[in-house]
Amino acid sequence: MSPLSFLRGPESWLWAIHRYRGTISAAPNFAYALCVDKIRNEDIQGLELRSLRVMVDGAEPISVQTIRRFTARFERFGFRPDAMAPAYGLAENTVALTFPPVARVPLVDRIDRDFLSKTGIAQPARPDDPKPLEIVSCGQPLPGDDVRIVDAIGRELGERHEGRLEFRGPSATSGYFRNEAKTRELFHDGWLDSGDQAYIAGGEVFLTGRVKDIIIRAGRHIHPQEIEQVVAEIPGIIRNGVALFGVADATSGTERSVILIETAESNSSRRAELQRRPREVATDILGAPPDEVVLVPPQTVPKTASGKIRRSAAKEIYQSGRVFGRQPKLRWQFVRLALAGIASQIGQAVREAASVAYAGWWWTVIASIAAPAWLAVMLLPRLSWRWAAVRTLARAALPAMRVPVSVTGLDRLPRENAVLAFNHSSYADVLVLAAILPTPPTFAAKREFAGQWIAGPFLRRLGTVFVERYDAAGSLADTEALTKRANEHRLLVFFPEGTFTRRAGLAGFYLGAFKVAAEAGLPIVPAAISGTRSMLRGEQWFPRWTRVSVSFAEPIYPPGPDFASLVTLRERVRREVLARCEEPDLGGLEKPFPEQRAA
Repeated sequence: MSPLSFLRGPESWLWAIHRYRGTISAAPNFAYALCVDKIRNEDIQGLELRSLRVMVDGAEPISVQTIRRFTARFERFGFRPDAMAPAYGLAENTVALTFPPVARVPLVDRIDRDFLSKTGIAQPARPDDPKPLEIVSCGQPLPGDDVRIVDAIGRELGERHEGRLEFRGPSATSGYFRNEAKTRELFHDGWLDSGDQAYIAGGEVFLTGRVKDIIIRAGRHIHPQEIEQVVAEIPGIIRNGVALFGVADATSGTERSVILIETAESNSSRRAELQRRPREVATDILGAPPDEVVLVPPQTVPKTASGKIRRSAAKEIYQSGRVFGRQPKLRWQFVRLALAGIASQIGQAVREAASVAYAGWWWTVIASIAAPAWLAVMLLPRLSWRWAAVRTLARAALPAMRVPVSVTGLDRLPRENAVLAFNHSSYADVLVLAAILPTPPTFAAKREFAGQWIAGPFLRRLGTVFVERYDAAGSLADTEALTKRANEHRLLVFFPEGTFTRRAGLAGFYLGAFKVAAEAGLPIVPAAISGTRSMLRGEQWFPRWTRVSVSFAEPIYPPGPDFASLVTLRERVRREVLARCEEPDLGGLEKPFPEQRAA
């Protein structure tokens, strides 16, 4: 459809879906708001939207209120709430980057507004919070794509920490056309800068704003400088006294464009002209007039010491309703804003220093236990003594790192031998399990570790069984070794995902652990570790403070040794782990199951 056809009659979009039984459609957020506000009931009598499976909402800031209003308005016409799919993409990644699971009601995060603005942490709001900030999830990265959140100096941030969103993947651009300088600015260690602020929670991406002052209106990106320069050329307007910014409109669900203009004109006819002319020149560029033009006294528009327009400060003054105050008061307001900016920078610097100090302390603790642990394992004659030494050091290390660890369901472990199936998200998983498991375990580790000259002997002395990567039952010898350990009243610890990645989410499980459990006649205990990925994410060595939890489910007994029974057992165990790990379901998309690979 032509966008102009939609703007003239928004109901034509919905009638097209009705007529052709459309299943998938997409539009920017303002389109959904326009349907709610402009479509009359008499124009959609008989409308039927039950065919819709997915309605993508993207291309501009997504309003929770718009989603709710659209759903409420059109639910009686067959629109299903789980068809709404808030998504995120950008041209630099061939439009799409993150997408929610199909047939899921939009996930809305209620966070503490003040805490986010002061600390940059998206802390969940209290149930009685009267003014929470509601942000809708834009889903998870598409298969093959990856995202991360970094701070001002490029270090990856942990769970629920707001920062700059960077991405990479097979759909990403290789750079700007014939512009090497801009291309260099775009890439950071192989990651592309999106220019957007966001945080990640539970593997879901939540967009919070824009690093730059780009205004998105009706799906278009508006660069303020272009408009400001043209408006400043109008006689009577003070040069470098024009600020254009966007203001979220809760009613329309899109951004309103506001222009603050400094002028010394007092004549009423001239001021009327200065209201009209900026609208005309802005319309020539935008294709639509700005929502509001506000004339203010000289020295009202905030600027830096070098004369650059401070649009965020101008926006704050506008939203506070103080743009029409007397000039002396405004100057005091600028002082207050400047002091607030300094305080914010100091707070940011303190937080950065604290994160660096914590990372240094974290590695100091690891270094302090590494050598004693290695010597104890290599010198002590009994396996039980070696594990006792490792457990003691691990239990001392976690409190020293100030890492709180909560454990639930530990009493569900069988008194005899059993197989434990954990999700795997970080090297820190092993440290946590060494501290909490009550009896000496046997870890199934990928065979690559066996050849390492430090880790190999250390793990071998702890009774580790080295197996073929991804499939612990890949050879008869592996199965026999693990079954033998099972008969020694040992806990067999498996990470059925095979390995871990930096991306949050539970990947597909391989059959090795389940085959061993079935052949040995052992119960398998699903268990989930949460928090370690944020503590020490894959591909990075800068640890972050976080809480860690471990949850054990009830034991599950193998229904039989045949292939169908193993698959059933695997899926039952995976469902239990997924319900506890607080991460999204990757559904095996990152890598195939062994039987799929063989097929």
